[in-house]
Amino acid sequence: MKHIFKKGSPSKPVLLLLHGTGGTEQDLLPLADLIDPEASVLSVRGNVSENGMPRFFKRLAEGIFDLEDLAVRTEELYDFIGQAADKYGFDRNNVLAIGYSNGANIAGSLLFHYENALKGAILHHPMVPLRDKKLPDLTNVPVFITAGINDPICPPEETNELESLLKGAGAATEVYWHKNGHQLTQDEVQEAQLWYKKQN
Repeated sequence: MKHIFKKGSPSKPVLLLLHGTGGTEQDLLPLADLIDPEASVLSVRGNVSENGMPRFFKRLAEGIFDLEDLAVRTEELYDFIGQAADKYGFDRNNVLAIGYSNGANIAGSLLFHYENALKGAILHHPMVPLRDKKLPDLTNVPVFITAGINDPICPPEETNELESLLKGAGAATEVYWHKNGHQLTQDEVQEAQLWYKKQN
């Protein structure tokens, strides 16, 4: 997968950056600098193209995921993280995802599919990746979700359902709400930074 790796302190988590639809591996680099400038960064570009816009998995329509492709792409990303850990010499069990929109959804899918996929996650405007699946044991995995009360793509009910599912699997889940829509706001980034500092 096309990516950028920036080596940082081995005592800090490796920040796995996952962009939104139409983004690239460059998009969230400033976010990583705000969250933890000393951390290593693995920023990945989605392998799917939708009308020329990079994504991490296919969708059938707005808000309707191609679940078969989601499963394949989730496994692909999971395997890629392991390969990157071998190539760059970082601890595979020390990866914290930071995802926005489509990137947050593939990060959520990693959590839904694999017990030890991520050390933790910051999910900006995620949806429930898939339903009717027994989640792995996520006991004490810290997850921070940010959501907009007026988000037309990801309504509050979706966020509440995701929070409930993650908590049901044992994840230490927190949600930060703001009054805006689907865009990433400075407030939620600052809240994510505060949450991260509490974890690390």
